[in-house]
Amino acid sequence: MLIVGLDLAGVESRPSGFCILDGFKIETCLSYTDKEIIQKIEELKPRIIAIDAPLSLPPGRKSIEERNDVHFRGCDRELLKRGIKFFPITLGPMRKLTERGIKLKKILKNKGFKVIESYPGGAQDVLKIPRKQRGLDGLKKGLEKLGIKGLTSRMTDHELDAVTCAFVGKLFLEGKSEILGVIEDGIVMPK
Repeated sequence: MLIVGLDLAGVESRPSGFCILDGFKIETCLSYTDKEIIQKIEELKPRIIAIDAPLSLPPGRKSIEERNDVHFRGCDRELLKRGIKFFPITLGPMRKLTERGIKLKKILKNKGFKVIESYPGGAQDVLKIPRKQRGLDGLKKGLEKLGIKGLTSRMTDHELDAVTCAFVGKLFLEGKSEILGVIEDGIVMPK
């Protein structure tokens, strides 16, 4: 049962972390273009793809460029209630990431893949492991405590966040997660 975790960058010129999870064993790499990401996913045929990027717009917003006072989705409001820090999707650089995430989700779903939105920083908070901002060694140790095998000292922060996304995908398939917000467009978090 292969699971893909993707820490998506806002633009194709920046690296996206890509993780393949098989049981608890991982392989990671950096990917750049949507074409490259889609090709890898088509070759792997994973059961689920967990993407770290906003994959939906707030109700009442037709596009990310639309100027209005709607900035939060139901899942974003739930993160706020739980005290989990995040960047709103209408904030500067998050706009490109949101556009790219929505586009990629649509392509992958049209190809028959199950796609969920993941938020590794929030998942790391819930799992009580350090976020990457507190040091990659602490994050690696936290992932190892969860049983993840195959972590190396050469892995980037993007790859480690992709590992977290893949782990959340595993929890989702095992019924050990919850969806914040609307079921179809919410963020999947560990229980």
